[in-house]
Amino acid sequence: MEKKLGFGLMRLPSLDPNDAGKIDLEQTKRMVDMFIDRGFTYFDTAWMYCEFKSEEAVKEVLMSRHQRDAFTLTTKLHSGFIKTLEDRDKVFDEQRRKTGAEFFDYYLIHDVNSHSIKIYDELDCFGWLQEKKKKGDVNHIGFSFHDSPELLDKVLTAHPEIEYVQLQINYLDWNSAGVRSRECYEVATKHGKPVIVMEPVKGGMLANVPPEIEKLFKTYAPEASIPSWAIRFAASQENVFKVLSGMSNIEQLDDNTSYMQDFKPINEEEQKLIDQAVEILNKNIAIPCTACSYCTPGCPMNIAIPKYFSLYNSEARRKETGGWSVHYAYYDNLTTQFGKASDCIGCGQCEGVCPQHLPIIENLKEVANKFENGGN
Repeated sequence: MEKKLGFGLMRLPSLDPNDAGKIDLEQTKRMVDMFIDRGFTYFDTAWMYCEFKSEEAVKEVLMSRHQRDAFTLTTKLHSGFIKTLEDRDKVFDEQRRKTGAEFFDYYLIHDVNSHSIKIYDELDCFGWLQEKKKKGDVNHIGFSFHDSPELLDKVLTAHPEIEYVQLQINYLDWNSAGVRSRECYEVATKHGKPVIVMEPVKGGMLANVPPEIEKLFKTYAPEASIPSWAIRFAASQENVFKVLSGMSNIEQLDDNTSYMQDFKPINEEEQKLIDQAVEILNKNIAIPCTACSYCTPGCPMNIAIPKYFSLYNSEARRKETGGWSVHYAYYDNLTTQFGKASDCIGCGQCEGVCPQHLPIIENLKEVANKFENGGN
């Protein structure tokens, strides 16, 4: 039986914590080797991952070092980088050059939503992708999706040729009124489309849970890691055939592969504990950012948006109220390399590409008030 864990190449280990493009290739090689040695095969990358360097890393750490039939490779076409019909092939050909792949096992139209679908339809990207499959340039076609179940139903009805859908699924978003993971999953299932899961740990948020949740989980299963609860929850959904984890170091990969080699679905008692964890988390999260960093490459003020949101969330979870904390020092240090939150000019490019549809401009004002003006 094919293993359900996939290696997401979006958060690779970096030699510089402030530059995702400086990938630690030697550590990544060890991670790739361990992943394949343990019987896992699925690798997922995209045009803009790791400051546009992830696809190049694929060639060095995977393609040039392992037999092509030892793994499956996925990449994607993003609406933000195509303006003309010709741009579709320009991107695709460059992706083949960067990865060294003659073909892709899976190819996705990236981040279909109410804005991007207009571009994809105007440039006939769904028809273009079908042609790629007919030519043998890709084996399987699908799309990733960040929007409402109503739009998902509409897109799948219009494009029955699509073979699978990649959705954001984790136990926090499962019944979320904003993300609506469960409803989207049910739409994909209704259309008979298998699901690939992205953000099962919600950008690390479900790996670094409040102490009361950690105690809850550890009391039940002392040896199980905190992230394992999130990844197993996603993998336990019947129509899920792959769960992607953006692993950033060899320790994370070692942990994930250890319990996913012989995967055991979440049982009823574990589900009740997860439900309790969701109640606790919903009281603790200020800004539900997953740190995908789609917002940062186009920011004219070079604002480290996900990093600032992470500090803001950490500060919000602090039990002590008021006064200085170490998060202020981290914020000040980052502003020597990046624009401040208050430097935001409100251009809105970040909100246009945010998969979580966050009110980033308003959130940055809150960050600025907290860390620059001493707000409480």
